[in-house]
Amino acid sequence: MEASEHAAEVADALAPRAAEISADLYDLIVREIPDLNGDGRVRALLSASVDENVTTALHILQHGIDLGQVRAPVAAEEYARRLAQRSVPMAALLRAYRIGATRFQGWCLRELGGRTGDAAVVSAAGIRMAEVTATYVDRVSEQVVDAYEAEKDTWLRNLGAARAARVRALLGGERVDLDAAEAVLGYRLRQHHLGVVGWAADGDSGGATLTRLERATAEVARRAGCDGRPLFVPQDESCAWAWLPLGAGNDAGKVEAGDDGIRFAFGAAGAGLDGFRRTHRQALAAQAVAMAAGPAAPSATRFDDVAPLALMAGSLDLARAWAAEMLGALAEDDEAAARLRETLRVFLAENGSYKATAERLTLHKNTVQYRIGKAREGLGRPLEENRLQVELALLAAAYLRPRGE
Repeated sequence: MEASEHAAEVADALAPRAAEISADLYDLIVREIPDLNGDGRVRALLSASVDENVTTALHILQHGIDLGQVRAPVAAEEYARRLAQRSVPMAALLRAYRIGATRFQGWCLRELGGRTGDAAVVSAAGIRMAEVTATYVDRVSEQVVDAYEAEKDTWLRNLGAARAARVRALLGGERVDLDAAEAVLGYRLRQHHLGVVGWAADGDSGGATLTRLERATAEVARRAGCDGRPLFVPQDESCAWAWLPLGAGNDAGKVEAGDDGIRFAFGAAGAGLDGFRRTHRQALAAQAVAMAAGPAAPSATRFDDVAPLALMAGSLDLARAWAAEMLGALAEDDEAAARLRETLRVFLAENGSYKATAERLTLHKNTVQYRIGKAREGLGRPLEENRLQVELALLAAAYLRPRGE
């Protein structure tokens, strides 16, 4: 008797126990692979997939079915699609096939060993069953991977479109069902948020740039101490909006950008749906200031730092001209004037303390005194009488680079 006939006899004997074998494989998979221990509906689909795979493998061994004509069971392909929708790693599914195949072969070999003690028969039939099982798993794995990847692409496109539409509705002030919106977005609206706008400063665009943006945003959220994942909504191939989840608190700490090719603008923390909208508008205003600054802009621009300029963002040319008029000779576009502006800005921030200014800028106190004297001369107007205007003008100069006439 040939090895294939012995294998067929084994499959005939195991066919009435197919449900028992399937249950054993299912229990092993959910125990060994936590990623596949999902909700009840998904576990039921996994069980159906295992049942159909076991039944199909036994039929192939029983009847010598040409493996080239074998298709993945319907439940197996549908299960792969469901995993893609839930972002379960493909590696988990492929591991399920590997350990399931090994367990299935164990059932076959035990049955074969119980039927004959002939070592040659056991070896030949065992090899035959192992080859058939391995080829079957290889073919089915390729097909479920194709189903997974196709569903993943479609699901992400549809999910991205649904999220973008829901975000537009939220920002547009439309009346929304918060529970439904949170389900679509995968993000809690009833918490504190920090609005973010991110963009590629190096001019790159495309899918790879959006991936960089998303990773950089996730890193910003991690540094800010966020518990959950940020809401990330691409706007085009090089720009995205995001919201960092702050939970019950409203302190994001010191948010910073990490990727040299990525720029961020941040709003101020806000609570609930109103805060979700307000912090986004603030982030957009901060971005307008950063874009006006061009390459001189820092990697992270915070609304709180540039609020006066952001509020004037509708007329940045007027703001630039006003700053130049206020600063006089200090508005010159050269390194010497820039040093005087920075020293004066820190001096005012430190409430006129030469010592604190020197420590902050790592300068000698005499150097600070000299620069402040030169700055007063450059202003051409009393500093004490125009302090607020001078501080605003210095802020504008830092971002809008005012030029002398």
